[in-house]
Amino acid sequence: MKRTIACIGSGNMGAALMKGAAGIVGGEHIGFSDACKAKAEAAAGALGALTYASNTEAVSRADFVFLAVKPQVLAAVLEEISPALRARQESGRPAILISMAAGWSIGKIQARLGGSGGTAPLIARIMPNTPALIARGMIVLTASPEVPADKLDELETILGGAGIVDRLEEKYLDAVTGLSGAGPAFVYLFIEALADGGVRAGLSRDKAVCYAAQTVLGGAAMVLETGKHPGELKDMVASPAGATIAGIAALENGAFRGAVMNAVDAAFRRAQELG
Repeated sequence: MKRTIACIGSGNMGAALMKGAAGIVGGEHIGFSDACKAKAEAAAGALGALTYASNTEAVSRADFVFLAVKPQVLAAVLEEISPALRARQESGRPAILISMAAGWSIGKIQARLGGSGGTAPLIARIMPNTPALIARGMIVLTASPEVPADKLDELETILGGAGIVDRLEEKYLDAVTGLSGAGPAFVYLFIEALADGGVRAGLSRDKAVCYAAQTVLGGAAMVLETGKHPGELKDMVASPAGATIAGIAALENGAFRGAVMNAVDAAFRRAQELG
């Protein structure tokens, strides 16, 4: 039997993950709930999915409930759905909540919902990123020990429709937020800067953006497919006294690596603050 999935929140990330999930379970097994009914209807319409009248209905009907809401509003959502979640738990058919809110630990979510030991809510946390929109996401998954192994496997399969899934201990999730969660924005900034450099050198804007994006895409594929260290691949491009090493020297003079490390650290620390 195919599992039913609900997504509370229909923003970019929730919609991206549901698009991937639809390829696994079918859009008819997915439903959206959102404070803005029009947004939920638009997201559902794109996938042939359903809409729920409320977050409570979503929890009452779905086996997997994705909490695709901002950390700042998660507390209110948890308070709203807690009775429905508890009713399912007591009936012997518990729903699994999947949160993607930065900084909110499994323990903190469970404490908000109440219950402990055998009555503890079943919680998973994920940290996806926006390339999930094109099924190229990096999705890191962790779960409370109460989640049965077969259900966790099923959840991993569902998430796999949106990209690569990796399981990791929860204590690392804030670091993941700083790296792969926020990372696409850093990469887009780098692509834009590469393209600006190409325009400065005389290329048209459209050509420069295309060349920059494909260069980053190809470089990333080289790291993943060859298994070589990025430094080794860099050295393969940088010949003695050549153009590439001159450009690398300019980046180092601008503290490029330090700036990138600081960006990841700043996002990591902000994720901790949000919790």
